[in-house]
Formats: sequence, structure tokens, C-alpha cells
Amino acid sequence: MRFVVVTGMSGGGKRTALKLLEDVGFYCVDNLPVSLLDKFVELVSMPGAEVSKVALGLDIRSDQKFGEVEDALENLRKKGYVFEILFMDCSEKVLLKRYKESRRMHPLALDGKRVEEGIRIEKEILRTIRKRADYVIDTSNLLTRELKEEIDRIFVRNEEYNSLMINVVSFGFKNGIPADADLVFDVRFLPNPFYIDELKNHTGNDKEVQDYVMGFPEAHQFMDKLTDMMLFLIPNYIKEGKYQLVIGIGCTGGKHRSVTLANALYERLKDQGNYSIKLTHRDVGL
Repeated sequence: MRFVVVTGMSGGGKRTALKLLEDVGFYCVDNLPVSLLDKFVELVSMPGAEVSKVALGLDIRSDQKFGEVEDALENLRKKGYVFEILFMDCSEKVLLKRYKESRRMHPLALDGKRVEEGIRIEKEILRTIRKRADYVIDTSNLLTRELKEEIDRIFVRNEEYNSLMINVVSFGFKNGIPADADLVFDVRFLPNPFYIDELKNHTGNDKEVQDYVMGFPEAHQFMDKLTDMMLFLIPNYIKEGKYQLVIGIGCTGGKHRSVTLANALYERLKDQGNYSIKLTHRDVGL
């Protein structure tokens, strides 16, 4: 039997993850009281049980202290039960936005506490189980379809996993640098297609612009050097346990040069490792 414990930050996507696991054949139970955990695992593990894949949601909403949940999981491990832990994470900024939009209260933001305080308390409480998790998925910048791809990669295709999620983002400096960017590269040294009449209203997603930008030898030299740097950095980021890497590539407006080179970098990196990678063009539609 494959047994997955799904936990993580409130608002981090645990319910969505459970629904996606259910869609791929897992029997899912959300927020089971910790006092029933032993009995539940015993029942689904019995010879002849019809359940072969189980996902159990456990989080801070439980009436018991979360330390009791960790103790119960450790007890299961001592009894010889094998399980995996999927931790659904999310940045504080995005969690605040989600709570504001949903108008729901954070489970630890009671008795006059602010949501920000509840999130920080929860993060501290979950610190230990996050470190012990087999899989950490940060949903800060993930669409539901991208989360589905991650779930399928781990639990359906059983591909080798590490927690690093790379986001290659094109942007325009006139609209500001992405706040969450870890690395920023300025490609305004290349000629600007904006000043070519037949290219002005196209973007770096169009072949005409791509051919123009990549027609300069400096563009290829830049891509070779940038790719070499990324192939050096990424394994070291993985080694150090980094779980999110945002690579920003900027030009003036974020429509031509940055889009072209972000597309090129994505193509060069997408099949180079077992990390997840996505491509975002922040300003292409502005």
C-alpha cells in the first residue's frame, strides 16, 4: 500500500492536492482525528483490504496540538508502517492575499490575532515536519494545472524528485523588477525590436522577433554563458535544499528581448534535470 500524509500551511493547497490525488486513484481522508490514526492505518493495511493507495490530510485545524500529530506519525514509523509526507508550502505574501480574497480566518488568528501573526506561528509549529517531508511543493506561483503536473510526476509517473521549482520570468524594467526574483539579468544591451516598424507590435513569442533578437551573435554568447551558469548553480541550490528559484530576464518593456531570451533559457533548461520548471511572461500582455 502507498500511504501519503498531506500536510502544510493553511491556505497552501492541501485540499487541492488531496482532490488531485483522489483523481489519480488515492483513497483520501482529510483531517482525521489523531486518536483514530493508528486504527485507520491498521484497517487500510489489513491483508485483503481493497485500498492500495491512501492519502491522509493532517493540519493545524485539528483540535489536538500538532505535536501530537508528529508523535503519532513517529509511532506509526516505529511500528513498521511506511508512509511519505507531502508538505504544501506557500509564501507569506501569497497566503495573505488568499486569505484576504477568501475572507476566511486563519485557524491560528483567533482571539484578536492578525492573519500575519497566525501564519508566522503556524510556520514555526510546522517547521519540524517540513524538514522531514519527502516532498515539498510551493504553490506560491503554481496554477492548478501546474500543481496537477507535479502530483502526476511524483505519484503517478514516480519520477525522481527534488523540491526545486524554477520559474523563468520575462519582465519590463519600466514596470519594476519582480519582487520574488532571486536572479535578475538585464538584456537591454541587445538592439530593441520595438524600433523596427514591422516588429513593434509583435512579441518575443513570435518567430519574426525571435529571429531578429537571436540574429545578433551577442544573444547567443549571452545564452551560452547564462546556461552554463544555471547548470552550475541549480545542482548546488538543490544540494542546499532551496525549493524555489525565480530567474528574471528583463528588457525595457518586457515584450521583445526578454521574452525571446526567457523562452530560449526555458528550452535549454527544461530537460536538464529532475527539477520542475515553468515559464512566465509577466508583461507581454500589457
